[in-house]
Amino acid sequence: MKTFLRFTNLIFVLFLFSALPACNNSNPVSNDAGINPFSNGGLERNMIVIMSDMHMGADLTYAECKNNVPHLAKLIDQIRVSPNVRELVIAGDLIDEWFVPATVNTYQGSDQAGFAGRVAAANSAVFVALNNVIRDGYILVTYVPGNHDISVTAASIESILPGIRQARDAVLGLGTYSPVGFPQIAIEHGHRYNFFCAPDPYSNQNVAPGSILPPGYFFTRLAALALIQGNPAPGDTAPVVTPNISGGNSQDILYRYWKEWYFTIHSFPISNRFSENIFVTNVNGFTGTYKVNDLLPYQTTPGGLINVNLYNGVQDNWDLRQTNNSVPVHIPVRRAIDSVNSSPEIDYQSIQQYFMNPNSDKRLVVFGHTHTPMITVSQSYDNKKCIYANSGTWIDKNPNRTTMHFVVITPQSTTPSSQTLVKLYNFENEVVTKMDENSLRF
Repeated sequence: MKTFLRFTNLIFVLFLFSALPACNNSNPVSNDAGINPFSNGGLERNMIVIMSDMHMGADLTYAECKNNVPHLAKLIDQIRVSPNVRELVIAGDLIDEWFVPATVNTYQGSDQAGFAGRVAAANSAVFVALNNVIRDGYILVTYVPGNHDISVTAASIESILPGIRQARDAVLGLGTYSPVGFPQIAIEHGHRYNFFCAPDPYSNQNVAPGSILPPGYFFTRLAALALIQGNPAPGDTAPVVTPNISGGNSQDILYRYWKEWYFTIHSFPISNRFSENIFVTNVNGFTGTYKVNDLLPYQTTPGGLINVNLYNGVQDNWDLRQTNNSVPVHIPVRRAIDSVNSSPEIDYQSIQQYFMNPNSDKRLVVFGHTHTPMITVSQSYDNKKCIYANSGTWIDKNPNRTTMHFVVITPQSTTPSSQTLVKLYNFENEVVTKMDENSLRF
């Protein structure tokens, strides 16, 4: 689904919800070619580096991160030799089970562990670099799940990164991490607040028992197929669905859900007929092969009952999903569906879920997920300064934005005037560019 969000930016370059006031989220502040971002100028090992959205694929013919792999490995090597870096946090979407063309068998007849092994082999420079850091033992390496690796188990991650620490919720596919000694910091991927990307353990249980794959999984596989087909002339058209005025709230929500699917199939045309079995699954409880028509809401008479095959009832279980996924402040379902194109909506949830939540003590929050690098300043419910940072992405092409991003947090000392520093960088052309920075004191 995040891929859907990214690709629609190419078309609209707009979002459905107003953005947070970003502090220079796309243009570099300064070129720091001669400055080491992993040095604090002293001897203390206290710096926390956060990266996300590497999107390592098993097949580099369609993987979103290919050209940037050697650059990522080089940066990890630089982190490794820093005497000041204390932690490296990978905030989700390390390996990518979603961006796989619909017609491709993701596991190639093997299983998830085999897929993870193929990812590590295809991106060996990165995994060698990460494993070197883990084996050295000087820098704590922590992994937090994202949506593109939502169903990837702890065992599969351990099999390719032995000894890595994993910050996981009790619910598969989610995690929030606060570095040891800094409970005011929260690092998570950010997908738990997205209708199309958050774990869904309620839908499709009759055909895929135990599955948590949300609708965005199928959106993304469709987009990947469109990409490898070169955005061909559409092979089919979808019947129009009209609002069921007498159907109540549930039918209204399902109509909104249909609009997102209708938009998707027009944005990412494929050459296949919608009645063809093209979605090869065998992932996370799914064993069947499905049609586009299985995913599209439909109605037999204009203005009549709207129905859908896969994700039947998805419009009614959003509150259950949010409770299951430990979302503190529930997001209305209409807003959740209508904001599918809104990267700023996910960033905004840092304010809603943390800073304006009286039950939260977090003052510094870092998400990934949106691929939009930024640092923004906000106020908490009790008028304390708060900072939100987005750690961007490492995919080769990040439309209308830079790529190869990372965030560095340097915690404050005991000196009363000392501040916790938050800096955002990119590594394009293997030159460190500082994009933004800010600070606060806990």
